[in-house]
Amino acid sequence: MDGTGDQSYDVVVVGSGGGALTAAALAAKAGLSVLVLERTPLIGGTSAYSGGACWLPGTAVQQRAGLPDSTEGARAYLAAVLDDPDAAKVEALLAQAPRLVAQLEDDELMDFEWIPFAEYYDAPGRVPMGRSIQPAPIRRTDLEPAVAELVRPPVERDRVGGPGRSTLSGGQALIARLAAIAVRDGATIATGHQVVGLERDSDGRAVGVSAMGPEGPVAHTARLGILVAAGGFEGSPQRRAEHGTPGDAAWTMAPRGTNTGEVIDAAATIGAATDFSGEGWFCPGLEHPDGSGTFTLGFRGGLMVDSTARRYGNECLPYDRFGRIMAQAPERIPSWFVFDSREGGRLPAIAMPEGDPAEHLAAGTWVRADTIEELAVAAGLPADVLAETVDRFNGFAATGKDEDFGRGEDEYDTFFAGGGDPSKALVPVDQAPFYAARFVLSDLGTKGGLVTDAAGRVLDGEGSPIPGLYAASNSTASVFGSAYPGPGAPLGAAMVYASLAVEDMLASRA
Repeated sequence: MDGTGDQSYDVVVVGSGGGALTAAALAAKAGLSVLVLERTPLIGGTSAYSGGACWLPGTAVQQRAGLPDSTEGARAYLAAVLDDPDAAKVEALLAQAPRLVAQLEDDELMDFEWIPFAEYYDAPGRVPMGRSIQPAPIRRTDLEPAVAELVRPPVERDRVGGPGRSTLSGGQALIARLAAIAVRDGATIATGHQVVGLERDSDGRAVGVSAMGPEGPVAHTARLGILVAAGGFEGSPQRRAEHGTPGDAAWTMAPRGTNTGEVIDAAATIGAATDFSGEGWFCPGLEHPDGSGTFTLGFRGGLMVDSTARRYGNECLPYDRFGRIMAQAPERIPSWFVFDSREGGRLPAIAMPEGDPAEHLAAGTWVRADTIEELAVAAGLPADVLAETVDRFNGFAATGKDEDFGRGEDEYDTFFAGGGDPSKALVPVDQAPFYAARFVLSDLGTKGGLVTDAAGRVLDGEGSPIPGLYAASNSTASVFGSAYPGPGAPLGAAMVYASLAVEDMLASRA
């Protein structure tokens, strides 16, 4: 499956994440010849690192689980949380989600299930404990070896060069299942191929893809369409600076050496319109000794302070919402997360990966002390202010009410602490020794890029579709703008618009 000299295909897909492989699977099932170009040796990108949640409302999966979910409810929810959305694109997403899931589940290689995971806003249409779904786990031995060996391992293993697990779950299951469908039905997956250019013919149609492969330059022709679904530009310091994206390339969750934005630029070079106003899918990131950051969520204790040793938000907010608060002031990056020993010195949160506490302590990304005042000195914080901050927080824990930021008042706040009343999210910091971990602003990718319409077609500067050119995933300006509605919103949208792109390609063939 390593593709390849110059060849012609019906569809060329750039990227191998959830959106890209949805398109590849559906196009191959429809009898089209498909080439997937992936710049790294492994497939899945950031999608493979994810929990695999897909925000795809109104499907049979939610119905089987007995959820009070519906297309109408999702419409009301998005109307409440999105700021000036493209109505046509929102309606396309809502209409396509149930059709897409039914189409995928009709294949024996795909099976979805509901997962409890609270949505991110208290708004009309919200489903208690969430409406997101995910693919069921699959054993590596149940896959064709050519697919099984290509799936990117979980982030905590991939970053240290470790192997994947024997049972693939979450994002790995999604990538494995979609890739298995695509390959079974004839698609070619070419790894180690970095796309460096796109071409239009004399009629203005996008028809050519140039790439640098393991053996040198290659060029491919796409008869029906080119789908760009290669992630954003989160891995490029230069592009982040150019577009004013908060954070740092070293702190992103994208696999190393990927998602640097060249394919977005290649499309712009042939006339594609761009919009970078969405910024990114943010999250607080636990800083590691090597300077990287890791996606952190589910805080069930502790408190976050800025360089003045003061809290600045509800630490239990959904990660993107807290990340955006973090990005509002320079004194918040880095921050320090203060916690105690009630969990044996482990972080009272979910960090992927957390790393070894001993290595953190040796490197200074964590500090430890017997008193809060000594902890402040070790972290370079004003001792009197940190002591006052912790005392105030502990007072809130005693009363069960966070008078500053309302921590614990929303179902998301207590979701990772076992649910229930606000006190579950308000645990005192009072058991020595005490710890502080340094946090930076991480992201799950940028969300600005190519401008598309409701069919996934890339538009030019005049707002007209460029024939033959489509885009999905973080290569596009997100339908959600600066909002992050719920678990799996990036994946769900990527899959929907990739599937709509394939439908448009099929229609153009008729």
